[in-house]
Amino acid sequence: MTAPEHTPQPAGERPGEPPPAAPPAARTPVPGLGFLREPGKLFALSLTVLRAVFRRPFQFREFVEQFWFIASVTILPAALVSIPFGAVIALQVGSLTSQISAQSFTGAASVLVNIQQASPLIVALLISGAAGSAICADLGSRTIREELDAMEVMGVSPIQRLVVPRVLATVCVAVLLNGMVSVVGTLGGYFFNVVLQDGTPGAYLASFSALAQLPDLYISEIKALVFGFIAGIVASYRGLNPRGGPKGVGDAVNQSVVITFLLLFFVNMILTGIYLQLVPAKGV
Repeated sequence: MTAPEHTPQPAGERPGEPPPAAPPAARTPVPGLGFLREPGKLFALSLTVLRAVFRRPFQFREFVEQFWFIASVTILPAALVSIPFGAVIALQVGSLTSQISAQSFTGAASVLVNIQQASPLIVALLISGAAGSAICADLGSRTIREELDAMEVMGVSPIQRLVVPRVLATVCVAVLLNGMVSVVGTLGGYFFNVVLQDGTPGAYLASFSALAQLPDLYISEIKALVFGFIAGIVASYRGLNPRGGPKGVGDAVNQSVVITFLLLFFVNMILTGIYLQLVPAKGV
C-alpha cells in the first residue's frame, strides 16, 4: 500500500501559524483637491529657485545675456505704453478734480495712481508677454529635445543652470524698468494735463508733496520685484512641463502668459490692501 498523500495547506491555515496580514488598502485621492497639484508644483519650483540663488557656481554669463535680452525687448514698448497710460490717468483725474473744484490735487492724484498701480503692472505685463513667452518657449524646446534630462545625467542642475539666471534677470529688469516707466508716465500726464486741460504747471508739481510720500515709491518697487519674480517663475514652470510635443510648447507659452496675468492682478490686490493698511495716508 502506498502512503496517503498530504495536500499542503496554505500559509495561515496550518496548525499553529498566524493568519496572513491583510494587504494595505490603496489610498484613494481626496476628491476636489486635484486642482491644487499644479499650484503646489509651481510653489515648490519657487522655493527651489530661491534656494538655488545662493548656491555656487552662479551662472553670471547666462544672467547677463538674459538681462540684456529682456531689457532690449521691453524698454521701448514700456516707454511707448506708459505715455498713453499717463495721459489717460491725467485726463481722467483732471476731469474728476475739476468737477469737485480740486484742480490743485490733480498732479498728486495722477502721480499716485501712475506710480503705485500703473507702472508695476505695465512692466510686469510687458515682461510676461515679451520676455516670459521667449523664456517659456526656450525651456520648452529644450525639454522636448531631452536636453534637460541629459544635463541631469551629467550632474548639472537645470534649475541652477537655466532657470535661476532667467528669473533673476526678469526681477532686475522689472525693478529698473519700473523707475523709467514711472518717470515717462508722469511726464506724459504732466504734458496732457497742462496742454489739453489748461492746468497750471506750478500747481501740478507743487501738489506732489500734498498727497505723495516716499513709501509710495517703495511699494511700487516692491510690486515690480514681486511681479517680475512671478513672471519668471510661471514662464519657467510652463517651459519645464510642456505636454504633447512641439504643439505643447506653443500651448505652454499661451498658458504662461494667461496664468501670469491672472496672478499679477490677484497679487496686486493683496499688496495694495496690505500697503493701505500698514502705511497711513499723508495727513492722517
